[in-house]
Amino acid sequence: MAASVLGRRAALLTDAISVSLKAFSPIICYHGVLLQTAGYHANPSRFNVKEPFIPDKQNERTPEWQKTAKHDRKLFGRYGSSSGIDPSTLWPSRAQLEEIIAEEKQWQPSLEEMLQNIAVKDKELADKRRAREKLIAANMAKMPDMVAKWRMEKREAREKKKEEKAKRDRLLAEAQERFGHTVDPRSSKFQDMLKDMEKEERKKRKLLKRKKREEEQGMFAAAAGDNASASGPATS
Repeated sequence: MAASVLGRRAALLTDAISVSLKAFSPIICYHGVLLQTAGYHANPSRFNVKEPFIPDKQNERTPEWQKTAKHDRKLFGRYGSSSGIDPSTLWPSRAQLEEIIAEEKQWQPSLEEMLQNIAVKDKELADKRRAREKLIAANMAKMPDMVAKWRMEKREAREKKKEEKAKRDRLLAEAQERFGHTVDPRSSKFQDMLKDMEKEERKKRKLLKRKKREEEQGMFAAAAGDNASASGPATS
């Protein structure tokens, strides 16, 4: 008997719990996103949403930004005359108006000034284009001379390279003839031989220069003697 009573009470308790859980179970869509919860009721708002909220500027708890003219303009633009704001108080003062005009002149030039600036920029671009075209024309006129000069420099470089190779081959041949075997151009023997040959060449150049100077002096002296004899006193 007691067991049956306890069983009926347990069944009733289980049913009550399942009903309460169903009442508060969330409704989930097929994407798995929670949409709403049954049995939830938000507290009613203490503000009157039917009438515009006009802050009390005399209240110390009112924020300062709600006491500014900017906020008054926003309220008047949203609610109009229902905001209780006098539209004449929303116009800027003379000092503010002058500041606005000066700022517009600085950052928003007039149409005439914009056209003048565009004309100046167009003139600058045209001048740059003409200068560039003039430079290109001048360079094109110089092109034949530049090409000829480049070809001459290339030819001189080839000839110089050929002369250097011939000189190197000649020096290697002389070194081989002097030492009786092939000599490495990087060896000390070859470098010493080059120094000796340079000394000999300098001596030869000095001798040739001295001989040429002596010959020139002799020719000058002979010419001076001939002139002196030709300009001697005439016989009576």
